[in-house]
Amino acid sequence: MPTPIKMPQLGETVVEGTVSRWLKQPGDLVERQEIVLEISTDKIDTEIPAPAAGTLLQITATEGQTVRVGTIIGYIGAPDEAVADGPVTDKQPSATNAAISNLESPVPNPLLAKPTGRAFVSPVVARMAAEHSLNLDKIDGTGLHGRVTKKDVEKYLEEMGNERLEIVEVTPPTQSRISHLQSLSPMRRAIAEHMERSVRTSPHVMSLYEVDMTAVVRHREKHKTAYAEKGIGLTFTPYFVGAVAEALCQNPLINSSLTDDGLLLHPRIHIGVAVAVKDGLLVPVIQDADERNLAGLARAVNDLAERARTNKLSPDELQGGTFTVTNHGVSGSLLGTPIINQPQAGILGIGK
Repeated sequence: MPTPIKMPQLGETVVEGTVSRWLKQPGDLVERQEIVLEISTDKIDTEIPAPAAGTLLQITATEGQTVRVGTIIGYIGAPDEAVADGPVTDKQPSATNAAISNLESPVPNPLLAKPTGRAFVSPVVARMAAEHSLNLDKIDGTGLHGRVTKKDVEKYLEEMGNERLEIVEVTPPTQSRISHLQSLSPMRRAIAEHMERSVRTSPHVMSLYEVDMTAVVRHREKHKTAYAEKGIGLTFTPYFVGAVAEALCQNPLINSSLTDDGLLLHPRIHIGVAVAVKDGLLVPVIQDADERNLAGLARAVNDLAERARTNKLSPDELQGGTFTVTNHGVSGSLLGTPIINQPQAGILGIGK
């Protein structure tokens, strides 16, 4: 019997994922635990191993398709084994439709039926169409029953951009500079949406202070060799995180989230540390930062930063922060105006 490949539960708060890339194709041999595809969930790209050894028999969720956790996205088995026909459908268009579809009704109501085929539009495609003011009827769909997929929209945008460039390009060849449309990665799109929502949600007020770091610089110079012998890289970031944790203990109103009913005060201090990665920025969270000493904070900072850059974080490690620290001074920046990481109340940016 073929073994199904299912959309995994990659975190407590993750309910769906997008197939970003298949590394194997139907007919390819795979070993158990060999990486067969990559899944994108909001900001994280995760490699998914094969649940069994055999031949990849069928792919039921194509690249760019978003499906709910637990959905079968492919099958592995013996070369001659048969699997069910038909690809998987996309996720429900909205939470409301999902709730409607779960109602137990003895008589099916065609007005509540989920659209299929050409009529079905995933939330990702709908958002892209709204952003670029596209008429989806003009786009050739390559999905099931002519459904327009994310790839179809990206191809259409690229072709549309090229057509506009061909019309505009009337300068001599020596002066020709052709623009190129670069699609946003899922991470960059998520960052953009999150930051835009934060600016709309919270009035941002910045205060600038100068800090005498002499004692910290001397302490680091004195102890960094001993820390290195323990396998700990002692940077300035753990000092900042420790200072913030202490400040939050003394000022608990800052360790909160604003709700319609008032301030939600968080009893535990979980500090997010911004880490620059290849495709954008991630903010892994140090749990209970106030309960760790300098060595513990340094280990946590090093571990989370390394796994963020190597794409080995779990989605849960990016959740639950009550305050954020971003050290933009490492690049030489003197002053920055960081955007609050919602639903937190504040963020600390450290300049050069």
